[in-house]
Amino acid sequence: MIYVFMADGTEELEAIATIDMLRRAELDVMTLGVGSQMIVSSHGVGIVCDADEKNIEPDETLQAVVIPGGMPGTLNIEKSPYAQKFIDYANENGKIIATICAAPSVLGHKGLLKGRKATCFPGFETELEGAEYVDCGVVQDGNIITAKGAGVAIEFGLKIAEQFVSKDETEKIYLSIQKM
Repeated sequence: MIYVFMADGTEELEAIATIDMLRRAELDVMTLGVGSQMIVSSHGVGIVCDADEKNIEPDETLQAVVIPGGMPGTLNIEKSPYAQKFIDYANENGKIIATICAAPSVLGHKGLLKGRKATCFPGFETELEGAEYVDCGVVQDGNIITAKGAGVAIEFGLKIAEQFVSKDETEKIYLSIQKM
């Protein structure tokens, strides 16, 4: 299961585009609302998540944790002990942890980026504590994937999907959305 955390103030394009790419790859995705099953995005869009974070525990079915950016969504997710529990579980078990925009700061504050390459939304570079900042759209270093922002949300989603399906499959997905 790929868990996507969302909270009030989450950047909706980063969340929805990522979820869309993962589901097009036929991966199991569950959206978890921080504080409530219903969140209001950074641009005032109401989103009903699959579950409230408090109703789910990380277990062996966890394949990845995804944290979209946006403000104050990133801060709200970072403050969540449930989200922290999922991040810790994923890290301890070598599972994928994927963050975009401001959200790589959550990993930086936890010390998970030390000695790793990472990217983020411009202005958050100092929050990537111990990371080697790379100025590009999507960066993968081991089990951690970081991305710059909404403009690369599709690429970000496909990079996550690529960890579970073939590159050929993700290329087919990308080409299929280009034909529309």
